[in-house]
Amino acid sequence: MKFGKVDNPQTIDFTLPRDAEITPFILAKSKKTNYKPPIYVGCAKWNKTDLKNFYPKGVGTKELEYYSTQFNCIELNAFFYRIFPESTVKSWYDRSTPDFKFFPKIPQSISQFKRLVNCEKELDAYFKSIAEFKEKLGICFLQMHPTFKPDKFESLTNFIEKWPKDIGLSVELRHEDWYADRSVNNELIDLLVKNNITHTITDTAGRRDLVHQQLTTRNCFVRFTGANHISDFDRVNDWFERLSSWIKSGIENIYFFVHQNMEIESPLLASKLIKRLNEELGYNLTIPKTESQTSLL
Repeated sequence: MKFGKVDNPQTIDFTLPRDAEITPFILAKSKKTNYKPPIYVGCAKWNKTDLKNFYPKGVGTKELEYYSTQFNCIELNAFFYRIFPESTVKSWYDRSTPDFKFFPKIPQSISQFKRLVNCEKELDAYFKSIAEFKEKLGICFLQMHPTFKPDKFESLTNFIEKWPKDIGLSVELRHEDWYADRSVNNELIDLLVKNNITHTITDTAGRRDLVHQQLTTRNCFVRFTGANHISDFDRVNDWFERLSSWIKSGIENIYFFVHQNMEIESPLLASKLIKRLNEELGYNLTIPKTESQTSLL
């Protein structure tokens, strides 16, 4: 993941900013008390090429079968590059564990090439495909190109207002002006809140404005990108503290996906977070086996 990558991560202040003004307001609307929200922690891909040293010998072609015993979800970046046949999605459904969730990225044919305009045909194919995930479908994830500016606000609005209400959606916007301009940012938040769309939080070294801490639904969709630096572990611990705070305040679903610029320790970083969730908050999530991954320790 090259977006947000820096050459000298030791120079970056990775301190998480305080919650945005909208966040306590959104969480206060929760009607659930003494609630332990579902937490999904996973990676972006499951193939052996990316998750080096994660799979045991002999796993062969059963990567998904093994991955789904170690993690309870996948941020399915593969959908960004193509819309998979329904038969393929059905196979993934059948091969994964019963409680597993898929979070399919919206294809670039919709987000990057057509910029959300005149993409009904592609959307129909996407919806038909992901329907085969059935109850294992998490929420969908829209990631716009860094050149997609607020001057395309109308395109974003039309897309969001037409999005099916029964399918969850999280949106990541990368151009700086969505956050640098206060009036634009306020308008964006209003749009997302009004339509019950989650605002993706992206924690990456080179774009600290995307760690905006703006919750627009009572879900959080966090994309954590490690810098392949020892500081990654402190950052994961900071996220544990923030998630703990949101749990106390009424958050209803947590989706946390771990990436790295070079996918070496993603399962190890995820296991550190999961271990604290289990030990300190009483969860019983599987801790991924990471015995062979020790290069950052």
